[in-house]
Amino acid sequence: VQLQASGGGLVQAGGSLRLSCAVSGASGSIFSINTMAWYRQAPGKQREWVAYITTGGRTNYVDAAKGRFAISRDDAKNTMYLQMSSLKPEDTAVYFCNRIVTTQRGYLPWGQGTLVTVSS
Repeated sequence: VQLQASGGGLVQAGGSLRLSCAVSGASGSIFSINTMAWYRQAPGKQREWVAYITTGGRTNYVDAAKGRFAISRDDAKNTMYLQMSSLKPEDTAVYFCNRIVTTQRGYLPWGQGTLVTVSS
């Protein structure tokens, strides 16, 4: 399975970006058996989850993203999205997509991620 995140870039504070995560190499829909998430890693910090979407479509967000970010997916395209609005400099990070780890399933191979830089 390959996870390809894209859509990052340089944006001013208050701006918006939409990230995409294209999943390839999976037999069947990866979204039907995995809770999928967006993660981010800021310079000098540990990777953290930002938002996730369950197999049933329920979503959840880290407090810092609530009200500003929206996670969604298109099962037919095997693609997941993260709409980010009202961006802040502290949102600057490399954003990755992957599944939520369970006792039975570890992470899928990490892709390269996509860099989001928010200028003040």
